[in-house]
Amino acid sequence: MHDHAKSPLKTYFAVWGALLLGTYLTYRVAFIDLGPFNPVIALVIATTKALLVALFFMHLISASERLLKLVVVSTLFFLFILLALTLTDYMSRPWTMTS
Repeated sequence: MHDHAKSPLKTYFAVWGALLLGTYLTYRVAFIDLGPFNPVIALVIATTKALLVALFFMHLISASERLLKLVVVSTLFFLFILLALTLTDYMSRPWTMTS
């Protein structure tokens, strides 16, 4: 078994505050008309929040095993590929106003 170093309580509260700020930003950006960039901004905020959770609460920031780091990096790589393909499809659709 690995002996995980305990993160200080201050770090957990800082990450919690950052997650609350991200949630508030998501709420505020939802009311701003950015055209086709609304989902892009929302996904960037959501990805940042997920990264904070994975790094600090799942203790991936202190992971020393090379295989674990490889799995995390490859997961993020494929996530970005899927997001890019999804957003490419979303941006290529014709948007018409219907009444």
